Amino acid sequence: MDKEQSIISNFANKLNGDDGAVIGNVVYSKDMFVEDIHFKSHWLSPRQIGIKAMMVNLSDAVAMNATPRYALLGLGLPRNLSSKYIKELSNGLKEAASQFDTQIIGGDTISSDKLIISLTIISYLNAKNPLSRYGAKVGDIVCYTGDLGGSLKGLRTLLNNGKIGANSRFVRPNLRFEFTKRSAKWLRSGMDISDGLASDLVKITQNRGVKFNKKLSKIEFISAEEYEMLIAVPPRNIKRVLNQAKICRVKLNILGKIINERAKFHGKFSHF
Repeated sequence: MDKEQSIISNFANKLNGDDGAVIGNVVYSKDMFVEDIHFKSHWLSPRQIGIKAMMVNLSDAVAMNATPRYALLGLGLPRNLSSKYIKELSNGLKEAASQFDTQIIGGDTISSDKLIISLTIISYLNAKNPLSRYGAKVGDIVCYTGDLGGSLKGLRTLLNNGKIGANSRFVRPNLRFEFTKRSAKWLRSGMDISDGLASDLVKITQNRGVKFNKKLSKIEFISAEEYEMLIAVPPRNIKRVLNQAKICRVKLNILGKIINERAKFHGKFSHF
């Protein structure tokens, strides 16, 4: 058990363990975005930091087939940040929130040595039941949206003192809200790829193996913070899901089929 899972296990209950906690038709989710853990301050403009912080939080709602509506914002701000910087950071947060018709309704601020952004998202289910990361069965087809690897490529460029474009996956995630909403009723399970495909496959298959029919590069397999959707589809529904992807103009990759053996893929991503 890794450190993150060990911490989660200390608070284990029936509401914990998915991308968000579901109470009635409301989904509550929370993520933090922290300087020198998730980004370096000189890598991104304050507006870009605000946008990404909000988008990675909204991704949890999208992954559970819920529509985000409200956000509570916690900020840890270094004393040397200018009013202009804080204004641009705030504009980025509001810009991303408005894209999903989400309103920031409160929160708290403190002084901090590092820039810390903590968001709680309050969302409403688009169907009677949430799309959970649990429930996949042997024989289900595993798919993912879009292309993988862009986030890690961008990170490596930045670590080598290079520059990346404003549309880099590392800078701005592309959430698959419409596709997830339209296809959820035909899916067995789903989650966003935040810790890398290798790590998240273990979660969605519940530690089962996959018979792959698509060969991936190492960077595609381990790149974290992609925020594409990873889904398990009953074979009888795959044509319907592929059709929804076509309608939404989303690339849907069929990765393979879940098999009844222990998973042999392992991710290396860690929040620590």
